[in-house]
Amino acid sequence: MILIGQYDSSFVRRVALALRIYGLPFEHRPWSVFGDGERIRELNPLMRVPTMVLDDGFVLVDSVTILDHIDGLVPESRRLWPQGEKRRHAMKVAALATGLADKAVSLFYEMRLHEYGSEIWSKRCASQIGSTLAALEDICAAKTGEFLFEGRITHADVAVVCAMRHAAESHPDLLKLDDYAALATHCRHFEAQVAFQEISQPFIPPS
Repeated sequence: MILIGQYDSSFVRRVALALRIYGLPFEHRPWSVFGDGERIRELNPLMRVPTMVLDDGFVLVDSVTILDHIDGLVPESRRLWPQGEKRRHAMKVAALATGLADKAVSLFYEMRLHEYGSEIWSKRCASQIGSTLAALEDICAAKTGEFLFEGRITHADVAVVCAMRHAAESHPDLLKLDDYAALATHCRHFEAQVAFQEISQPFIPPS
């Protein structure tokens, strides 16, 4: 399998981390949607990452479908979603985290790529990020161990850590991790682990 995209994208990084946790081999091509857009377009008409080329040449074009595919490559007991009722709770946390990451990307583009950005849109994105951070802080504060669910790492843990890393680095004036004590503790625990250190890249602003 070939994973395309840079690890400063929280969406690319969470896919790579799932592959590493599962022990599934893959080739990584750190292409940028700005610098390598035409190469990506040849595989994915949306021209976005992550994009994954499977062993048979079939191309998956977003993180949700990629994760669904690779989850199916391992036994159910190893999959990074909890079982039973906890699954929907974990999926909600992951959705909050990926939604926060998406808003962080939107806000960055609005502020950096437009000569005259929309103040209304920027304030709305910042408000959405702020309320989601508060929700994730409450969730992390309520957990009883180092993991969010089932005493083991899940897609929810990975999504939160990846989203927070990207959002904090792309918006240092808006988001300071230390302002969210439980979130900060949760993220630093995982960022200290070997897989998270190896599958990592400082945020590189598009140019």
